[in-house]
Amino acid sequence: MKLDMIKGPGGALSPASDEVADKMSKFSTGDIYPVEIKRARNPRFHGKVFKFFEFCLGHWSAEKTHWENMDSASQGESFRKQLTIQAGYFTQTYSLDGTGFVIEAKSLSFGNMEQEEFEACYSALINAAIKTVFAGTTDEVILNRLQGFF
Repeated sequence: MKLDMIKGPGGALSPASDEVADKMSKFSTGDIYPVEIKRARNPRFHGKVFKFFEFCLGHWSAEKTHWENMDSASQGESFRKQLTIQAGYFTQTYSLDGTGFVIEAKSLSFGNMEQEEFEACYSALINAAIKTVFAGTTDEVILNRLQGFF
């Protein structure tokens, strides 16, 4: 069971809502309950990162006319994964057929990455995009929009 809690004075955890309080009323006072605590991620920052991916993909594919008939969702997902790998956020395993390594992008989901790591990943994504997607870009409008993500 997942319960949202608020840390109060003295370190005590209190229910974050009446709904959570109702769920907690089923627990016996004085009993010990194992708890796993995770910091909540900032959903607005998460949205900013995915807007950054959209901006990068739009710039990268703007001149590639042969992409116009491709499934944009699939292309976007592939682009996100490739840029994440370029940023250094990946896992590397040995391939089942023994021919080499398989590299997969790390998941950016709320459950798989804490806020601090997500912020560091975002910084690395910006650096990777500057080196790959925006290399050689001189368009001031594009560069100003890019700087807006810093």
